[in-house]
Parts: sequence; structure tokens; C-alpha cells
Amino acid sequence: MSTSIQVGKLAPVFQAKAYVAGQFKDVSLKDYQGKWVCLFFYPLDFTFVCPTEIRTFGEKDAEFKESGCQILACSTDSEYSHKAWYEKELKEVKYPVLADTAHKISHDYGVLLEEKGIALRGTFLIDPQGTLQWMSVNALGVGRSVDEVLRTLQALQTGELCPADWKPGKATLK
Repeated sequence: MSTSIQVGKLAPVFQAKAYVAGQFKDVSLKDYQGKWVCLFFYPLDFTFVCPTEIRTFGEKDAEFKESGCQILACSTDSEYSHKAWYEKELKEVKYPVLADTAHKISHDYGVLLEEKGIALRGTFLIDPQGTLQWMSVNALGVGRSVDEVLRTLQALQTGELCPADWKPGKATLK
């Protein structure tokens, strides 16, 4: 695993084939300049924990969009695998799902388990200028809290100091 990615540095730029609500598209980080991006990695299609996270991100998609943030999912599966799985199990998901078959994106973001050829559950918040502002990586068997990712995004967007357990509408530390 690479450890060169750091908060406060430019996020690695990528371009990949993606499955997006029934279509294949080329997607690049540059497509979202001027917007926040929530990039999350998951290990594999057709698994057990992954759909719980993917659905929850889908349920919160409107809240992320209200915050000016585009959700992007990524795994090392192909766009064809994504299409088969999403059309069967996850029809309600509308955000792009990147196919990282060359493992470059997962490697560049430091979440690739090279010996298994899959990504850990990494989550990255990238600001409108392309700078990585937050990251979290979970073990394969532990799903992430999408509510915490959204709360962290909203805290970052205040531009102020936010105490532990800060939530929108609560006072920041000025």
C-alpha cells in the first residue's frame, strides 16, 4: 500500500470508465473541479457489507448534493461487473461507480491490498480546488458511517474550528 497521499496535498487525479445509472462513461476527478468530491472505495461487487454502504451513500446522495458534493464510488471490479450488480441489486444508486481494473486509483489513494487485488474501505473528501481535506480507511469487514462522512464534509465547509461531535447548526470555535 502507498502512504504518500496526505491531507492538505492535492488529491491524485484519475480517469476511469464508470458505470453511471445504466450507462458507461469516462469519469475524471477534473470533471468535478469547483465541487467537493466524496470518493469512496469498496472491495468487491457481489459481497455482503458493500451493498449496505453503497445503498446508504445512495440514500444520502441528495444531502451530499445540497452540500455541493459529488459522490464517486470505486472498486477494482470492471464496469461490466458494476453494471450486472447494480442493475440486479442496487438500481436506486445514481452516482458514478469507477472501474479501477488496473488498480492505479486504489494504489494512488493508498488503499490497494496488492496481494488480494482489492481496495480497503477508504473514504476521501476532496475540496473544490482538488486538495484532499479528510480521509478514513476501514478494514474489509467493517462498514463506514456515511452520516459521519457527511458531518465531516459539513464541518470542513464551515472553514472554522469544529469541536468534537459538532453538527450543523451548532456553534463552531471561532
